Amino acid sequence: MNKISIIIQREYLSRVRKKSFIIMTILGPILMASIWVIPLYLANISDDEKTVQILDETGIFVSKFKNTDQFTFTPINIDFETAKRNLDLSGNYALLYIPKTQFSLPTSGILYSGRQPSLDVKSLIKDVMKKEVERLKLEASEVDPAILESIKTGITLNTIKIDADGVEEKSFTEVSMVLGIFSGILIYMFIFMFGAQVMRGVIEEKISRIIEVIVSSVKPFQLMMGKIIGVALVGLTQFLLWVFLTLGIVSVFSIVMSDGTTLTKSETLFSEQGKVLDGKQLADFSEKMSEKDDMSIQLLEAVRSINYLEMIGAFIFFFLAGYLMYAALFAAIGSAVDNEADTQQFMLPITIPLILSLVMSQFIISNPDGPVAFWLSMIPLTSPVIMMIRIPFGVPYTELFASMAILILAFLGATWLAGKIYRTGILMYGKKVSYRELWKWLKYNQ
Repeated sequence: MNKISIIIQREYLSRVRKKSFIIMTILGPILMASIWVIPLYLANISDDEKTVQILDETGIFVSKFKNTDQFTFTPINIDFETAKRNLDLSGNYALLYIPKTQFSLPTSGILYSGRQPSLDVKSLIKDVMKKEVERLKLEASEVDPAILESIKTGITLNTIKIDADGVEEKSFTEVSMVLGIFSGILIYMFIFMFGAQVMRGVIEEKISRIIEVIVSSVKPFQLMMGKIIGVALVGLTQFLLWVFLTLGIVSVFSIVMSDGTTLTKSETLFSEQGKVLDGKQLADFSEKMSEKDDMSIQLLEAVRSINYLEMIGAFIFFFLAGYLMYAALFAAIGSAVDNEADTQQFMLPITIPLILSLVMSQFIISNPDGPVAFWLSMIPLTSPVIMMIRIPFGVPYTELFASMAILILAFLGATWLAGKIYRTGILMYGKKVSYRELWKWLKYNQ
């Protein structure tokens, strides 16, 4: 056991001191934090106002365009050709030309711009024109637009999960879906990345003949286990550093962005960009603020609904157990070949279950309690990824513990099989190994 601990220490220290480990430990949290930080930052950037000139020959739409934070709409009364020529000289963002029609309501316009117009301005113009044309059509049919507006109804559907004891808990399917997919992809990446490191390490030591010196002091099985556990600790260290550093970056950015200047709802309500609001504007703005508050509350509830202790605990277990099982197989492959190019024929049967897990993720999300999801979360080659996808949706503890027990047994079995291949293949050079040869090694009594 002392020899295994020495090998673990050597593998761990040699890898955490590498520049690649330090760089990825720094880049990982930055990339993950950017998922939250960049949208928040972009949302707070004050973009310059863009002026859009309106040349409306129909006279129907010109008064319907209202200025926004991004766009200022300016009516013009010059001829079309002059307006086009002056667009570049004026420095304005775009020119909206609505030609006059003879026998029907105008349903088209042309947007001229010196650059590619943004989707925001196109959507805004189309929405304004669409609503005005619909209003005119309703008036022509003697239908009061207020009636149609009054029947528009938004539906709110809350989901409540009831456990076996009758305890009710609000659930959020969208959050469970995102969390499950994200956890499954992380498990896949970590298992594949650190398992491949074990395989490459074995191949490098075998090619350099260092292994011949090492096995004179320790048994091949002890060497394999020390290497597998050492790399596992490296992966766990990197994961924990990613979690804490990501949380730190997001927290610091949130404090910096808030800057202590957040207005209360009532303060914002009575001071929209320094304008004095009339009664109708006040009511509309109040309604918008209430909707935003509701969304913020729902988002906060969704975040609080996540069982972080269960998710992190399950992630650590399935990462370690899944990695240990796959790393043993990767180590066996590395010991059987003389170079990385020869690993492809043996890698395919091992990597297919992992790839299948990701391919089936969408199906699992659609039916996390179905028979396919159940069996894939019990089969040890797919259970690390599939079970992490299922856990946010709620998995009975009997199924969770059964999956854990099967995965542990699979790890022990894979380690036993890999050990028989490892102690034979690690000292074999210059021979192309086939599956038949591996089968012979497994039957050796050593």
